[in-house]
Amino acid sequence: MTDKTQGVSRRTVLKGTAASAAAIAVPSFYIPTASAAGSFRNDPKASGKCVLGFNVPQSGAYADEGADELRAFKLAVKHLNGEGDGGMMNTMKPMNLKGNGILGMKVEYVTGDTQTKSDAARASAKRMIEKDGVIMFSGGSSSGVAIAVQALAEEMGTIFMAGLTHSNDTTGKDRRRHGFRHMFNCHQSALALRPVLDNAYGKDRQVYHLTADYSWGWSQQDSIEKGMAAESNWQTVANVKTPVGAGDFSQYITPILNSGADTLVLNHYGGDMVNSLTQAIQFGLKDKQVNGKDFQIIVPLFSRLMAKGAGDNMKGILGSTNWNWKLTDEGSKAFVKSFGQEYGFPPSQAAHTCYVQTMLYADAVERAGTFDPQAVIAALEDHEFDGMGNGASLYRKADHQVMKNGLVVRGNMNPTSDFDRLEVLDVVSREKLTYDPNEGPFAGGAQWS
Repeated sequence: MTDKTQGVSRRTVLKGTAASAAAIAVPSFYIPTASAAGSFRNDPKASGKCVLGFNVPQSGAYADEGADELRAFKLAVKHLNGEGDGGMMNTMKPMNLKGNGILGMKVEYVTGDTQTKSDAARASAKRMIEKDGVIMFSGGSSSGVAIAVQALAEEMGTIFMAGLTHSNDTTGKDRRRHGFRHMFNCHQSALALRPVLDNAYGKDRQVYHLTADYSWGWSQQDSIEKGMAAESNWQTVANVKTPVGAGDFSQYITPILNSGADTLVLNHYGGDMVNSLTQAIQFGLKDKQVNGKDFQIIVPLFSRLMAKGAGDNMKGILGSTNWNWKLTDEGSKAFVKSFGQEYGFPPSQAAHTCYVQTMLYADAVERAGTFDPQAVIAALEDHEFDGMGNGASLYRKADHQVMKNGLVVRGNMNPTSDFDRLEVLDVVSREKLTYDPNEGPFAGGAQWS
């Protein structure tokens, strides 16, 4: 049964088998809620319903990512309620889930369409909290969206388990105590890619950036520029900002031909990356020689969905990714098996991080023994876990950023299918991707203890 409530659809999944107050330094956006006084908004034990909110882009440039996120969310709810094979509930460590919902309550969910727009996403999330009674919400794909709804989560005293968001700002200057991110960030992409790019393409390159004009694009461009300039002497010829959902990027690509650049960095994601990469290759950029060097194209952040969309244009292109379905650890294999049985194809990194976020939230509630957001926050902070696809991981208390392994990937030169467009070149250790949470691009964020 599906009811429509101002753009949010409710679906009920069939049944299967300590409070700590925040001390935040300026700039402070934490607004104390009733939770700090012992009661809290949308307590499932009071309402009799445990409702989660999944707020994803079902339209716009990132709709493919949103569709895969939603598939993963639904699969997570199925597993939490004791249906299916349990997926990562068979591999995650520690694991306190029992397959009987959360704290014995069957999990229900509502969905919304962010439209890849911050205002629409915030309005959708607000409806979920105020009208649908969600105790936690998740989703994303645009960091602009994630930052906007994370601020709302803080205002409302509701936990936000961020989905696909890669901007440094999400757990940097715009971090909030009620927000948690499992996805890696732009700075970590740059840390992983720098030695690989230096080895593959050498030093002293002239770089042209096309950059999505919002928080993630700015953050990605800045991280790659600074990372490659510091030790490899890559110089930026131009950084041209492009609107999200532009579709036709030819007007932005034409000037590159006579710019003197020998490298193009596409700080684009989703359908925008598919279009801009396809058009750059159609313009013959990969066949050029400039400054005595073969012209190179780099895509700092990849997903399986983007690789599938770009097809053969992906061949040989270097980038990074949060997770890949071909990893052979037990957690990844369990998730790929469950997702494949449910949907008939392998999951993307967006699906993976959204599934993991849902499971980590549910496990934290079980460990806390309550849905009270303050106790759940405490249970998530500095939580060490494993068996979920990225090796031993830490949900760092200082900024609510997960510290874990990351991947450097390349467009497969000999793919066996459209799902085999990426090959993993390197698994970069958690230690190499760990940084000070209050320095560089992460300075200025709220503090809590």
